[in-house]
Amino acid sequence: MTNAYETIEFDVNEHVATITLNRPDRLNSFTETMAKEMKEVWGFVRDTDDVHVAVLQANGDRAFCTGIDIKEGRWWADQNVWNQVDPGESLGPRHNKVWKPVVAAIHGMCAGGGQYFINECDIVICSTDAVFFDPHANGGIVSALEPIGMLHRGVPLGEVLRWALMGTEERITASTALRIGLVSEVVERADLRSRARNIADQIAARNPIGIQGTIRAIWESLDMTPSMGLQNGLAYTHIGNKPSDDRKGEPRRNDPPVFR
Repeated sequence: MTNAYETIEFDVNEHVATITLNRPDRLNSFTETMAKEMKEVWGFVRDTDDVHVAVLQANGDRAFCTGIDIKEGRWWADQNVWNQVDPGESLGPRHNKVWKPVVAAIHGMCAGGGQYFINECDIVICSTDAVFFDPHANGGIVSALEPIGMLHRGVPLGEVLRWALMGTEERITASTALRIGLVSEVVERADLRSRARNIADQIAARNPIGIQGTIRAIWESLDMTPSMGLQNGLAYTHIGNKPSDDRKGEPRRNDPPVFR
């Protein structure tokens, strides 16, 4: 797949797809064009068996993503209110039914709608300069979809409310993001992309069928009662786990553990 995109860069190498937000002059804010391009790329990741894992990152020094590009505005505003859908649905992997692992590498500012990208990724790491905040409250705008997604990630309710209600006055630093579970690892800025790729390479070496079944079972359980989630997960173990002689790409017993 060639990188014929206006707002993103896309590359596939050794079973890892790398998606790079590429509007650094606009702090990688998303537009209708980016939403359409992300939807197309997620479809490619989903449907291409040679892709085992994806890495999501961003160009520029200042920001990962600062939400919707306010200069372009709400491109769906002229639609009948009952026909309008969440514009963030195109941005993340889960809404596009991608059941492959996605590693997000966050640097600089991640504001407001930038959280759309993070909320649907599986492993989120950030650099020491990363800050997370929500400007909705500053403009008197309802903030609902992004914080609800944070709750699904397991971020504590109190932390989500602080983020959503205090506007740009409340900035979650990298160390706080690690403490509350918004990210799982903090690294130096110079090491961010290489660390994300290292994580992706380790996962890509595993049996992709088993990995995809794991991803799907866990994410689907969030919309189910505990008993339904367990029953659904049991069904996936029957579907995805073949006899040992038929499995390929599984970790060997002597594979070294991963420490962080």
